[in-house]
Amino acid sequence: MDMSDECSSSGDPTEDLASFEVVNLSNPGLLDLSEELNGNVQERKEKAKLKTKLVSAWNNVKYGGWTLKTKSRLSKSSPLHVLGQSYQLSYSGERECLRRVFSSMLWLTYRKGFPPLDGSALTSDAGWGCMLRSAQMLLAQGLMLHMMPAGWTWPVTHHQTKDDLEVVEPCVLDDSFRENRRVPGKPRRRSLDTILDGKINEDRTHRKLVSWFGDLPSAPFGLHQLVEMGRASGKRAGDWYGPSIAAHILQKAVAASEVSNLVVYVAQDCTVYVGDVLSLCGTSRTDDLSVSCRSAWKSLILLVPVRLGGDVLNPTYTQCVKRLLELRCCIGIIGGKPKHSLYFVGFQNDQLIYLDPHYCQSTVDVTQDNFPLESFHCKTVRKMSFNRMDPSCTLGFYASSRADFQKLCLDVTTVMTSSEEKYPIFTFVDGHDEGERGFTSDSITHVNTKDRRSRTKHKNSTEEFVLL
Repeated sequence: MDMSDECSSSGDPTEDLASFEVVNLSNPGLLDLSEELNGNVQERKEKAKLKTKLVSAWNNVKYGGWTLKTKSRLSKSSPLHVLGQSYQLSYSGERECLRRVFSSMLWLTYRKGFPPLDGSALTSDAGWGCMLRSAQMLLAQGLMLHMMPAGWTWPVTHHQTKDDLEVVEPCVLDDSFRENRRVPGKPRRRSLDTILDGKINEDRTHRKLVSWFGDLPSAPFGLHQLVEMGRASGKRAGDWYGPSIAAHILQKAVAASEVSNLVVYVAQDCTVYVGDVLSLCGTSRTDDLSVSCRSAWKSLILLVPVRLGGDVLNPTYTQCVKRLLELRCCIGIIGGKPKHSLYFVGFQNDQLIYLDPHYCQSTVDVTQDNFPLESFHCKTVRKMSFNRMDPSCTLGFYASSRADFQKLCLDVTTVMTSSEEKYPIFTFVDGHDEGERGFTSDSITHVNTKDRRSRTKHKNSTEEFVLL
């Protein structure tokens, strides 16, 4: 599918409307704030309602709500990679697999009509909240892996309509889909006589997970909570958030939530300290390496803020980013174009595949039983050229066990050491961060970081990165 031209945002939604004059053509004086309107509460309310409708309509025009849907131009001759899985779209079965996987991801977009954010009168995040929405989507993908059975997809009965991928009838793949797509080495998770109970539990868990991202103050990963978590970084509702700050906000939100056996580690200066990860996950260095059960390990979401170039993406890192997205442990990238955040989940040739938060939808009341789920899932696969990617981004990975973390370290190290670029995007280092504890040896493979002194520090007003 061709990318439609999407507007960048200055971060201030009112700035876009500064020159937009509201006029009622049938009665031009209706909206004139003359003296007779002063004190007329009812007419002021009507004016406010009309302004809200106009702002919402404008946001939908600007952020993709009214763009024309065109035929997908995904190549059928090249493999398409999405979060560690490859699809050959020349085969109808592969297109169906991609459709199910893609439409099962949580799609978190701009919303309007939610309760005012604390400390402001804002009831919509259109124009400024795209980075937080992208961060929500990455976290949601990690939670999906953490809470849902391996190979789970959103029930096909919810999205049977034909879409751009020209899929076949879903019934022909129901029996083989999960078997073909399950993770190697993972046991089949259930027998046929438990399918019905399993589906009920899966639907319940899925709905609960979606509700955690609802737009109300009580939702642990909703916009209200994320904005509150950003206060410590000097951010307020209406500000634009960078990918590094977004990573730290997610770390705080998960730590403050009631999600069991899950932690978030945010790398500092493109370095993952293995000892700190093991401590965070509740595992001592003397543990038997074969121990990897959940009771001895808190599952991990690893976030690595990086800057892949100066003002634009350094093309030498393109191949490395592709190889990271090919890893099964990768849960995507919080990135985008300048001042225009997107959630990258894969690639095809030199095009990034992403989910776009720039679509303003009405708030869904997730406290109601059987609230509608359709607006939280997207079927439209969008793409963008690598050369348009903003160099500031946050890489995301998930490890459900210590063994998975060891494999993550090994796989990422292999990608980094095979890169043509002199300096790796990020590295693993034994031991703990400086100022905490000394370095010790560990059996997990890591990258030697003696060349890190050659990297140049880069700072701007909202982010601090190591410039690669």
